[in-house]
Amino acid sequence: MSSYRAVSLLTTVLAAGMATTLAVAPAFAATAPLSHPTVVAHFDVVTKQQPENITVEPNGSADLTFARARQIAHVDKDGTVTVLATLPAPTSGSASASGIVRTSDGTLYVNYNAGANSGIYRLRPGGTPELIASLPDVGALNGLALDQKTGTLYATDSKKGGVWRVSLKTDAVELWATGEQFAPGAAGIASNGIKVHNGAVWVGNTDQGTLTRVPIRADGSAGAFTTEATGLTGMDDFAFTGKGDTILAAVNVASEVYLVKPDGTHTTVLTSADGLSNPTSVAVRGNTAYIASGAYFTATDPNLLEAQIAH
Repeated sequence: MSSYRAVSLLTTVLAAGMATTLAVAPAFAATAPLSHPTVVAHFDVVTKQQPENITVEPNGSADLTFARARQIAHVDKDGTVTVLATLPAPTSGSASASGIVRTSDGTLYVNYNAGANSGIYRLRPGGTPELIASLPDVGALNGLALDQKTGTLYATDSKKGGVWRVSLKTDAVELWATGEQFAPGAAGIASNGIKVHNGAVWVGNTDQGTLTRVPIRADGSAGAFTTEATGLTGMDDFAFTGKGDTILAAVNVASEVYLVKPDGTHTTVLTSADGLSNPTSVAVRGNTAYIASGAYFTATDPNLLEAQIAH
């Protein structure tokens, strides 16, 4: 999750009402293995409906965070948008919502940035948001990943760098992984997108343009880091296309999506010609890729786009 911008914007430009119109865009320039890109929902940039992160439900509908609005929203398959909840207003300064994940029972977990009041909130179906983990020491919570087998959340800090771990069973919170691989560069945006995949935590670094794999040891601690891809400067969020190690990566400022192969090489498979407008996050379910665009730089047409994946 989060857009490629200065971290000051990460925590301050991340609010608004909720209105949307459904429109379907024609396919343009998608490159294999992606095809038939279609914008299924357009959001209102004037009211700052700018999606930051996404998780997909079993029926193909999507749950999104609207960062500036501190909102959790649901987008039906027909593009209808419903606000599920709004996270608390900050006691001072600004606040934002970022990473989001979903457990099999439909519970959503969302990162909340509000300085010393930062943390992770839980939203049960039909319920109201409740704080389950306080993280006052983070610089800027960004990506969020779930290891459902162990009931563990992993969250990136895009300002200070590093990965935090939160146990959903014991509520224990710890700084799980740190190092140069997660540190910020010139733009000040460090570890960003994050996923749990095949027994490891994978972390993208926006400034460094790297993808790092961190094995999860039997005792839950972080194993030795390995760099799986480089040259992905500006990468925001990413998702695996299947059981293998091929990923789709959202490149925010350039309004592109990369296909990153297991050998670390990458090609561009979606562009602004397909409807992207500063994409912030990617999710995959089955043969469908879901890409949310926040329009943080274009200020035009934040949207949710779907494309088919040929396996």
